[in-house]
Amino acid sequence: MRWTVGSAHTLYQDQWVHLQTATVDVPDGPRFDHRIVRTANGAYALVVHDGRVLLLWRHRFICDTWGWEVPGGAIERGERSDRAAARELLEETGWRPAGALEPLVDFFPMGGLISAHHHVFVGHGAVHVGAPTDRFESERVVWVPLADVRRIIGAGEIVDGTTLLALLALLERVG
Repeated sequence: MRWTVGSAHTLYQDQWVHLQTATVDVPDGPRFDHRIVRTANGAYALVVHDGRVLLLWRHRFICDTWGWEVPGGAIERGERSDRAAARELLEETGWRPAGALEPLVDFFPMGGLISAHHHVFVGHGAVHVGAPTDRFESERVVWVPLADVRRIIGAGEIVDGTTLLALLALLERVG
């Protein structure tokens, strides 16, 4: 069954988030108010080289957790998702993909509440350009052996949903 939106109104909006309330009709069901969080779409880059994947070790203050994450962030207005992924990779790690990034997986991380569409790409090989320009993004940037990815997932060292899905999709692809 398809839910339909009768009307939507802004509750709050800034450069990062647009919070709306929407009147929703459910076929043969009630009409009710629902909240919608609209944010920018995201682009993420997994780069693999010599059996290793480039990850960030970072703290997330909102959930007060530490964990490994794939480099990525918001797609800017008019920017292609693959170019955004390459830009974010360079800004957050200081590494540039050696070749084209290929689509790996697309998904909506919280489709029942948040509008963001995440695009994950994979690249093979990288060129070190220098220090990350976004130094505040992580405590360290590490080439993690692919052979260790299942272990760090099992150890709870990956708490970010986008990273978890991206790495599982990568493991599925590489076997």
